[in-house]
Amino acid sequence: MSERPNDTWELGGELRIGRMGFGAMRLPASAIDGPANDRENGLAVARRAVELGVNHIDTAAFYERGGLAANDILREALSPYPDGLVIATKVGPYKGPDDPVPTGQVATGELRGEVERNLRELGLDRLDLVNLRVGGLEPPNDDSIAERFEVLAGLREEGLIRHLGVSHVSLAQLEEARRIAPVAAVQNWFDVTKPQDAAMLELCEREGIAYVPYFPLGGFGIPDAPELKEVAGRHGATVAQVLLAGLLALSPVMLAIPGTSSLAHLEENVAAAGLRLTPEDLAEIDRIGAA
Repeated sequence: MSERPNDTWELGGELRIGRMGFGAMRLPASAIDGPANDRENGLAVARRAVELGVNHIDTAAFYERGGLAANDILREALSPYPDGLVIATKVGPYKGPDDPVPTGQVATGELRGEVERNLRELGLDRLDLVNLRVGGLEPPNDDSIAERFEVLAGLREEGLIRHLGVSHVSLAQLEEARRIAPVAAVQNWFDVTKPQDAAMLELCEREGIAYVPYFPLGGFGIPDAPELKEVAGRHGATVAQVLLAGLLALSPVMLAIPGTSSLAHLEENVAAAGLRLTPEDLAEIDRIGAA
């Protein structure tokens, strides 16, 4: 790890965004299998994120619970969207109305409809970034994604999509996608205590591709590591803030999109962008990942 070099990134070489973004997954429900949240709270969180300077929001049409959908919340809270706000979404997973999480993949022929659904729900004429999400939570494999990615590349040529990304992919799948169309972002599972995707991050840094980790705080509970608590204590910060600051320090291509339905946690997450960890702090965090 090295000290963080800057606080912004040019997505696709042209959209300047802050490296601390916001994930909308928890706006409809705070827990994966929990009840739907209060709509007014979701609207307040989305608006506050932008007030705090966040200009990169990650969403998906399948972020929905009990009739409450992240895309609808974002449109109602933020439209007409402020200049410079970049909204990223993802397509690929299938989620039934009663499923707490996606249970499969939509057919290739349905990808256009999924993109059009996001456009309609968000009230946009063009999506800034669309990620092709592959598979579930099992480790990525090397199955071909060419046919599915070609659909999105075609929609990019039509002007419905500005930039393309891939999510939950292997190195081979990323290279396959790059042979079809430029890839602006990779969204894989990564946090500083589980740097299993280091080779992918190195490729992204070398090629100028944004790396946007999902589950940046561990995914299913914040890691309980004494080293993290010690670093947090030295800075008067929370462990979550240390995890986020550690991610941003790891690479200039790293973009964080922590999600929350709590105004207090939102403020905490955004403040982590200003946390400067020392080389000693970063070395301690490195040791957690190497253990």
